[in-house]
Amino acid sequence: MDYAEAGVDVSRVKGIHASIEKMIRKTHQRDVLPVFGHYAGIVKIGREKVAVHTDGVGSKVLVAQFLKKYDTIGIDCVAMNVNDVICVGAKPVALVDYIALQHEDEELVAKLMEGVVKGAEEAEVAVIGGETAILPDMIKPGLDYSGFHTNGFDIAATCIGVVKKIITGEKMKVNDVVVGVESSGLHSNGYTLARKVLNMNEWANEMLTPTRIYVKPVMEVVEKIDVHGLAHITGGAFTKLSRIGRVAGKGFLLDNMPKPKGIFEEIRKNAKLDYKQMYSTFNMGVGFCVVVAKKDAKKVIEVFERYGQKAWEVGRVTKEGRIVVVAEGNSIEL
Repeated sequence: MDYAEAGVDVSRVKGIHASIEKMIRKTHQRDVLPVFGHYAGIVKIGREKVAVHTDGVGSKVLVAQFLKKYDTIGIDCVAMNVNDVICVGAKPVALVDYIALQHEDEELVAKLMEGVVKGAEEAEVAVIGGETAILPDMIKPGLDYSGFHTNGFDIAATCIGVVKKIITGEKMKVNDVVVGVESSGLHSNGYTLARKVLNMNEWANEMLTPTRIYVKPVMEVVEKIDVHGLAHITGGAFTKLSRIGRVAGKGFLLDNMPKPKGIFEEIRKNAKLDYKQMYSTFNMGVGFCVVVAKKDAKKVIEVFERYGQKAWEVGRVTKEGRIVVVAEGNSIEL
């Protein structure tokens, strides 16, 4: 079972994105900077450049419902937003959340917000407001581990950041090093497939591990080192590198990737996926990438390790505009 068979056809989603892009470009004035299609949009307001991004956690909410554990999914919601905003060099400064509920549930909202606040504190971003919507005709109940219905919900957020130095990937050069930073697990992508092929009674707790927040080390790296590109490995996994690769007209060879954790191999085995599908769907143990000159790679790794986040040189920038991953000794073009 691949991602399309599970219910998400990425190629069709890309087509939708292309259609949206054509429509919304009509709204852009001179204050909108030309970085559309990157991880965050940037608009100039007076002398400030402001990055904006919105995101949710997808069907990971169903794992929280299965376990009846709601105090960490808010961390994921913050992480998915701030980790994208920093990819253009922006420092996240404020966030608003959106919670949609099947029924009013003060205890559930309190647990969700507990995670949002914890994530915001880690990212050093202010939660300045939000919206709570009660939508019984739209939000449907979930199922817990006993097969009983739970109050259905969805959670999303919008984050803004302030940019001093915009980083798009345009400075990348051939043989620049790609530093990969360890993920905490699946993060918040690929769950439509993962939930269908994993034994939830065995894997649900690991699946609910919060998405790692990379704000502090990335902000330090951006401040101290000449960073050429930043990429959050989310939906589409390593195909996301094309967001920074196309700006510079470059590609990537990832030939020193870490051995994936057990949950990734369990998904691959149960879903009968090849490595191209795996590296195009899941982060495979690397949640964030930083592209720098070879001479700066060690300094980048040292910064992340000081924050308790393991990092490696996982590959390099290439002349060809392709993304190639070496897995089990085989070169795979994504």
